[in-house]
Amino acid sequence: MVSKIELKYKKDIYDKNKSFVDIHVNQFKLSKNNLADVKKVLNDKNLINKIDKGYKDIIVSLKEDIFEKNNNSEKGFKLTPNILNEFETLDYNKRLNFLIHRYRYDVYPQKYLIDKYPPYLQIEPTSFCNYRCVFCFQTNKNFTKRSNGFMGHMKLETFKLIVDKVINKVEFISLASRGDPLICRDIEKMLAYTNDKFLNLKINTNASLLNENKIHAILSSGVKTLVFSADAADEKLYAKLRVNGDLKKVLKNIELFNKIKHNKYKNSKIITRVSGVKVNDSQNFNKMRKFWGNMVDQVAFVDYCPWEDVYSQKVNTIKSPCSELWRRMYIWWDGKVNPCEVDFKSDLAVGNIFKNDLSDLWLSKGYNLLRKNHLNEERQKSYPCSSCVVT
Repeated sequence: MVSKIELKYKKDIYDKNKSFVDIHVNQFKLSKNNLADVKKVLNDKNLINKIDKGYKDIIVSLKEDIFEKNNNSEKGFKLTPNILNEFETLDYNKRLNFLIHRYRYDVYPQKYLIDKYPPYLQIEPTSFCNYRCVFCFQTNKNFTKRSNGFMGHMKLETFKLIVDKVINKVEFISLASRGDPLICRDIEKMLAYTNDKFLNLKINTNASLLNENKIHAILSSGVKTLVFSADAADEKLYAKLRVNGDLKKVLKNIELFNKIKHNKYKNSKIITRVSGVKVNDSQNFNKMRKFWGNMVDQVAFVDYCPWEDVYSQKVNTIKSPCSELWRRMYIWWDGKVNPCEVDFKSDLAVGNIFKNDLSDLWLSKGYNLLRKNHLNEERQKSYPCSSCVVT
């Protein structure tokens, strides 16, 4: 019997702009050569002439933030090791576009800026998960009860429809949300359909279902970053946090991934990361880095957010806007569009991808009313924003 673990949230506000507690990028050092590469693309007239006119001001801002402003300022664009790691994996002619869309992802939410499309889109191949992590809404039995309608797999036709609608409009995509994407029946075909379509495609998985076929599907697709979700460096703590999980099995699967990548995909530039949720002081980042560091390119901890059941939380007095309303959009397995995954039961849903274009949804009355309420310090008018601590 695994003993229950204590979840400690020590803050009144969860700042989504600063969700990383720690991140380590293997064998990476910021150098003059890195900055020279960035400066080169920001001044390449041939690349700049191909950029949408609406994004030209971003290039000016990038130059100011990276090379002119005090890098200690709270707001603005910062070149971090993980951003540079992603930048350097790209072909030269894609690097300027990457920086522009990364700026939209990082800075628009800080300054509450918006344009036609979300900087980031999360597509949910499935809401099912085989784990019951203690910090996750999968522990909510009302959510996981099939008859309540929250559980399902996205159809391949739906996935293709979404991709076709967003290509060349949204460049940063995650295949993940309320469930583990590798459970989806059509995930291999979905991955194949993403090839060469996005600048930054990420997939998150607990790796328990990773097998040879899925590994080949990932490595031959458009995936740029593969995130293995794990929060501990020993079996006992892992089992307490990731209920139903088996660390030995996960390690074996990641070893198989690395073997296939080394033998069959030597030129692959995919970035691998182990990312855990820091829930209390029993987790040690140095132990995580030492344990996982030889298996992946990056090791990270994100701060714990008490989102496992926002609906049961008391109304709070937070006034700051939620930055997610300017950062990303979620599309569930059934095509429903939601502004947030803390609201995992979709009380805030703004529409459906079958009936509306992405831009119409992003700029819809429902979305803009949410943004207005948050900017006017009236989060309490929107449920469950009234009980949420994310800003």
